[in-house]
Amino acid sequence: MIVSPRDLEAEARRRLDPAVYDFYAGGAGDEVTLRANETAFARISLVPRVLTGHRARDLGVDLLGSRADLPVLVAPTAFHRLAHPEGELATAQAVAKAGSIMIVSMASTVAIEQVAAAGAPLWFQLYIQPDLAFTEAIVRRAEGAGCAALVVSVDSPVFGRRERDVRNGFRELPPGMCCENLRDPADGGQPRRISFSPDLSWADIRWLRERTALPIVLKGIAHPDDARLAVDDGADAIIVSNHGGRQLDTMPAAIELLPPIAAAVGGRVPLLLDGGIRRGTDVVKALALGAVAVAVGRPVLWGLAVAGAHGVLQVLQTLQSELDSTLALCGCGSPADVTRDLVRLSGTVPGW
Repeated sequence: MIVSPRDLEAEARRRLDPAVYDFYAGGAGDEVTLRANETAFARISLVPRVLTGHRARDLGVDLLGSRADLPVLVAPTAFHRLAHPEGELATAQAVAKAGSIMIVSMASTVAIEQVAAAGAPLWFQLYIQPDLAFTEAIVRRAEGAGCAALVVSVDSPVFGRRERDVRNGFRELPPGMCCENLRDPADGGQPRRISFSPDLSWADIRWLRERTALPIVLKGIAHPDDARLAVDDGADAIIVSNHGGRQLDTMPAAIELLPPIAAAVGGRVPLLLDGGIRRGTDVVKALALGAVAVAVGRPVLWGLAVAGAHGVLQVLQTLQSELDSTLALCGCGSPADVTRDLVRLSGTVPGW
């Protein structure tokens, strides 16, 4: 019986081609950070309040002009059609039913215009390309599709070395599948490959700010000083993330990065957390340490692989149910009621 995200992962692993499973599940190097993202939550304890008198909970949050029925977004992950024939469209259909927000990957295997047809609130994840004219064309497509924010991945000047993919020879998508958002109208609609920019800098963020009125979210901030610079440069929100352990190995767990960044930002912009969220208790711990919402990636892929849109909806509804019960047991009526005194931290991580 499938009752948890871990059950879904086991079933997805059984169904997926091993190279596809490893692409989704794997991380960089020795996968130290990949493992730490999940295990770090076990070192954080919840200390509930009692007799607080909340008959029901309101899980909704407002984020950059978008309303979500729960503080759990779908993180940007690539190549959903490798998991299910309907790919990102099925994911978006589930997000719409759950009342969440989907951050659509630039490496989506379904075009942003088709994903938007599902009716879910969408943000668009962007890698700023060396070809800035092409980058701007992608931004215009995201705007035209109704995306409510741009989520710029800032932690990828080069591609992380993922040894599972090297061993499996996983290099490109199968015939008939491509990154649909990278089709180049100047080249007859032929898809480009994503290019990373070693010289990516704050100047590129300022360049983007001059070319769009959409809110700009910086994803991949890990250092408090970069968080301060992000706010000073006009970022509208920050996603604290280590790229799911897929870029630089031996980084701290994402949840360990959050408190120092929350202290540096001081509430000036919303903080989100991406990495290792598997339970409703994890969501509450992230809220207590300074996040206003979290994003989940791999569990969505496992649900998609097992049961398409229904599987993704099951993941989101399970997290919603667990979050509701955790808030009740902690004496909270809403995410806004979660305070730092509800968690007890172990270890010697700076800033905790």
